[in-house]
Amino acid sequence: MTAFDTQIIIAARPAKVWSVLTDFGKFPEWNPFIRSLGGELIRGTTLTVTIAPPGQSAMTFKSTVLAAEPDRELRWLGTFMGRAMFAGEHYFLLEPVNPGSTRLVHGERFSGLMAPLIMRGQMLAATKQGFAAMNEALKKRAE
Repeated sequence: MTAFDTQIIIAARPAKVWSVLTDFGKFPEWNPFIRSLGGELIRGTTLTVTIAPPGQSAMTFKSTVLAAEPDRELRWLGTFMGRAMFAGEHYFLLEPVNPGSTRLVHGERFSGLMAPLIMRGQMLAATKQGFAAMNEALKKRAE
């Protein structure tokens, strides 16, 4: 399994960060990594996600919502050729740091037979860069 997470402190309450993070219609205005996201935030429903890692082609895929706890956690699972072949569990955790600030933990766990082949080298580096760019853009938008 390949996994990583990124973190950033945002000078806004978790409710504000959540409202920006879940306003999918405005993603094209500010989000450099997840270019579009559609669907309902209800456990078990399907999301359509388009990501654009820096220097890579945009990719669109279907994911299943695993958790959508307002002001706390958003998590989904995307698969390719079935979970045994490739799966990516993407998550956002919002933790209050002090009154008025939030720690965003943004990460993903990749598993399946193809994960070590797909998530390595340039693709892994581009994905990490995309997460960091999204975090900074989310910070700017929420503050």
